[in-house]
Amino acid sequence: QLQLVESGGTLVQPGGSLRISCVASGSTLSYYNIYWFRQAPGKEREGVSFISASGGATSYADSVKGRFTISRDNAKNTAYLRMDSLKPEDTAIYYCAADTAYYGLGAPPDGLDYWGQGTQVTVSS
Repeated sequence: QLQLVESGGTLVQPGGSLRISCVASGSTLSYYNIYWFRQAPGKEREGVSFISASGGATSYADSVKGRFTISRDNAKNTAYLRMDSLKPEDTAIYYCAADTAYYGLGAPPDGLDYWGQGTQVTVSS
């Protein structure tokens, strides 16, 4: 059974940078495609980024394209989301999810098998 734990969320000033991590245990992360979602207060969960199991394919929501970078280190069983030029509207709980199914950025949240507990990112001065 795959377990995911996110970390690295914190308070950061607008324009700042942050890298959050998603560490897997219980299974080999290289089997799974990784999805990053976020949920702001009062809003629905939205897909932010996707990376394929091999790392060869990535995709980003328009709202973060050019500012966020997804990556993974299968040897460390870890996925990352690097966030640059952060804006107050990036404030949300960020979740990683994993599934052997390849949905790409349009993954249905309810259809993904494994989720972490989330990490809070707050962008504010």
